[in-house]
Amino acid sequence: MERVLVFYKDYFFDKQTENVKKKIDWTLLLVKELPIIPDKFFKHIAGTEGLYEIRVKVGNNIYRIFSFFDKGNLVVIANGFQKKTQKTPLNEIERALRIKNEYEDENNEFKIHHNV
Repeated sequence: MERVLVFYKDYFFDKQTENVKKKIDWTLLLVKELPIIPDKFFKHIAGTEGLYEIRVKVGNNIYRIFSFFDKGNLVVIANGFQKKTQKTPLNEIERALRIKNEYEDENNEFKIHHNV
């Protein structure tokens, strides 16, 4: 089953250069189409509930884009950052978790008001 990818608001993508956008698009296509995605491109963030990072390398620059699943094969793309240290900064993970909660709250409100 092919995954469906959606951007939740504009936390990251539009601020990137065209070269970076092209590589992000290529990596997102892998996430969308491959039945099993190699850890090199997509990995669960240890110690979190349902938070994943999409890994993109452009030249010597490394980018991490946080995402999470909703309704099975729907991958929601949250925020991202350019990685400059070996370890993913805790504040970036916390920001991604806040965005995930915001998304879930909005969708729960919609379901309550529309009896979905």
